[in-house]
Amino acid sequence: MTDYVIIVAGGKGLRMGGSIPKQFLPVAGRPILMRTIERFRRYSEGLGIVLVLPKEQQEYWHSLCREYRFSTGYLLADGGPTRFHSVKNGLEKIPGDARGVVGVHDGVRPFPAMGVIRNCYEVARKTGAAVPVIPVVETLRHIGGTTVPRDEYRLVQTPQAFGIQLLKQAYRQEYTDSFTDDASVVEALGHTVALVEGNRENIKITTPFDVLLAETLEGSFGITDGLD
Repeated sequence: MTDYVIIVAGGKGLRMGGSIPKQFLPVAGRPILMRTIERFRRYSEGLGIVLVLPKEQQEYWHSLCREYRFSTGYLLADGGPTRFHSVKNGLEKIPGDARGVVGVHDGVRPFPAMGVIRNCYEVARKTGAAVPVIPVVETLRHIGGTTVPRDEYRLVQTPQAFGIQLLKQAYRQEYTDSFTDDASVVEALGHTVALVEGNRENIKITTPFDVLLAETLEGSFGITDGLD
């Protein structure tokens, strides 16, 4: 039985204000996407890694791999018009009769704690579906003018982990705009998704400020060295 992770990296860097897609930007001297892939290889040498990239970005990615002598093994799938279609393309790289657990992770989240990854896979192995979440620490207010009780909400992270056959079944559904993440696709089948405690350092790098924060986490203080 082999477990997998599908790492989805389809960003175009628009919110960064530059021409280089955000997953290729360096953090502490190394592209974000490489750090993310290496994180999962560190979790398990036997993990099957599927990288999903837009076709037009793949040549540039290969040039970065040569430049940085990046040799971690993975399967490559083409990105689709939406995240849903990208994950679906990634799932097609996993054998149809596979029986392990597959995680789906954002390529621009390079700092998931080892314990969080491990717990997501272990809980998904027992329940079929698990996602990492963290508490909301700031006050939430509805745009209609009402303060929302933050204790009733959680911020969702990745990796979101599922039984492979369950996720394959879920992605045979027709796409709808309500599919905002993998958990929502699985829940559309009527399957319950378990919540696992995430780690706040597991940020999604989407803005220039996020890059500065990631530099601080990885470079200045070496905080991510302790994310086991």
